[in-house]
Amino acid sequence: MAIVTSAGPQPAVAGTLDEDRGLRIRQISIADLVECIEKGIKDFTRSSRYGMFFGAFYAVGGSFMLWLVFETGYFYLAYPMVMGFALLAPFGAAGTYEISRRLEAGEPLSWSVVFGAVWSRKGGDLAWLGLVSLFTFMIWMDIAMFVYLIFYGAGLSSVADIFTNVFTTVNGMIFLIVGNGVGALIAFCVFSFTVVSPPLIVDRNVDFVTALATSVRVVKTNPRTMLAWAVVIGMDLAVSFVTFHVALLVLFPILGHTTWHLYRKLIV
Repeated sequence: MAIVTSAGPQPAVAGTLDEDRGLRIRQISIADLVECIEKGIKDFTRSSRYGMFFGAFYAVGGSFMLWLVFETGYFYLAYPMVMGFALLAPFGAAGTYEISRRLEAGEPLSWSVVFGAVWSRKGGDLAWLGLVSLFTFMIWMDIAMFVYLIFYGAGLSSVADIFTNVFTTVNGMIFLIVGNGVGALIAFCVFSFTVVSPPLIVDRNVDFVTALATSVRVVKTNPRTMLAWAVVIGMDLAVSFVTFHVALLVLFPILGHTTWHLYRKLIV
């Protein structure tokens, strides 16, 4: 069970499973969110080579998947593929959480400790979390295809046809509104489950089910601040989309580091 407390000095937290089941959630403000973003940027500047590695890995993976949908003829899934790939980000950013944890604790950084520490601490639960994220991504793509087929069937044969229809017809505008609305709903549900669960698993002796439930309680306790954080992530995704993932070299690690500091601010 998670207990809600107001913002204030954080008491010491023991690392036993029994105590972690009584995780306490703090209420934070937009100012706290801004502070966490600033700390995330600072962590990135202190460990940029590690962060850019994870950013590059994620950007290359996203670009490969984008190439794949065009190569296989499913070009109409390019946009949901790019946006939906972010559903895997919380799991993929596990390395940045470990970097921030070590910077916070004054521990040295090296490639071996960054890669090894995460899996040696909570590899099993992180793997389960990754499986949940992958399953959600598959559902996301299935729904995206379903919505497209409802509106267009097999009637559009090129990217140019899609752009022309979506932005110049009433049917296209309805499709755009429905598609983005459904996508936003799914994305926020996933966001609620994963806003703090990955760093919580990395940092404490908590199983992934407890971590997911605690993450949802965080969003329910801080709806305004978490909505603002979701908007920030959405803006970063938009920048990533227009730069063909290049911006992820920097944005991905900063988001990961910021997530760590949000977790530290939110969970007692």
